[in-house]
Amino acid sequence: MEHDMQDFAAEVRRFLDAHAAKAPDRTAFTWGEGDDTMAYFSSLPPEEEREHVRRARDWQRIRHENGFGWITGPPEYGGRGLTPVHDLLYDSIESEYDVADTGTLSVIGLGMIGPTILAHAQPHLKDRWLPAMYRGDAIACQLFSEPGAGSDLASVATRAVRDGGDWVLNGQKVWTSVAQHSQIGLALTRTNPDAPKHRGITAFLVPMDAPGVEVRPLRQMTGGADFNEVFLTDVRVPDDHRLGEIDGGWTVALTTLMNERATVGSEGAGPVAAALSPDRLSALMRATWTWDDRALRARLAELLVDAMATEHLNARALRKLRGGVVPGPEMSVSKLMYGQNLTRAAHFVSDVLGPRVIADTGRWGTYAWSELLLATPALRILGGTEEIMKNILAERVLGLPKEPAVATTKEVRS
Repeated sequence: MEHDMQDFAAEVRRFLDAHAAKAPDRTAFTWGEGDDTMAYFSSLPPEEEREHVRRARDWQRIRHENGFGWITGPPEYGGRGLTPVHDLLYDSIESEYDVADTGTLSVIGLGMIGPTILAHAQPHLKDRWLPAMYRGDAIACQLFSEPGAGSDLASVATRAVRDGGDWVLNGQKVWTSVAQHSQIGLALTRTNPDAPKHRGITAFLVPMDAPGVEVRPLRQMTGGADFNEVFLTDVRVPDDHRLGEIDGGWTVALTTLMNERATVGSEGAGPVAAALSPDRLSALMRATWTWDDRALRARLAELLVDAMATEHLNARALRKLRGGVVPGPEMSVSKLMYGQNLTRAAHFVSDVLGPRVIADTGRWGTYAWSELLLATPALRILGGTEEIMKNILAERVLGLPKEPAVATTKEVRS
């Protein structure tokens, strides 16, 4: 295994050396130099965002043409058939190079929906979409959340009604990332309103250019529009675009959700990673003359210890993968800690900076933190709210009793 990994690493470096330049040293930090961006969500103007997506698709195509587009995927769909450890090794090496950010493609489409299509779609859908997605030709979005069904996803109300060989979809989805760039969307719908809520759901692959699909951007308080509302009005979807069994969509959803939580829990690259950098945070305190504040120093120490613990938790999951063992609760805990650590970092910095975090004085490394601060509410919601994740860990890992069911108005009246 070790020899195989060494050969693979050498192959990856040959590929990257031929197609990309080395990235600047991201570990070196000097206060006042370089980009001080500290944003979790994008705030690019639409034209710049489209160019960003174009570069991501071009780089994904180059990866695919050289055998790195879908490292863990089956060869019959353009993959290499290698292990998750090979995938992680590739990501680690690629981070040393200056390449396009493919998060628009990989986090949702390739990381969550691709594996779901592979596990549950009919053969013609796999043939049509999997090679296209991992080649960068197609982008996929996740049509799950609704105004009345977020963390309680089984409460989806979007209806799908059978009409001959088609299904007619009506409803509204919300918080849909990359919908404006997507060619397909994985939708959860209610097909049997009389069944228990987990058992009356069916999943469909919806062409985003189908008549009746409308995408509306949602403007965030950070200034960007990463999310969208998607309205489905009499959208006709063929039955052969169904994933899984009729009324069996919850199983399909769980496949996507487990990949989502693993993806969110293992994040940590990009500008926001600097939010937990000891060098940057201690330099910020010295630059603002707060280093002598013992209470702030104690908070910083606690934050950095928890960040290190989260890193070790991720490393433990990686060791399990290398040993051929599927990680247990590590990814759920990691997802929980990731959001909490970034939230604590943003609040810590706001206490250090005071009014400078909301008033742009032009000073390097100060007002730039406002974007992360404004994003913190979302960090504790996306991928499963903190409350939901704690319930999962309490009930399924610690074996604690389930919370008492809350009676509905209908049940109370009866």
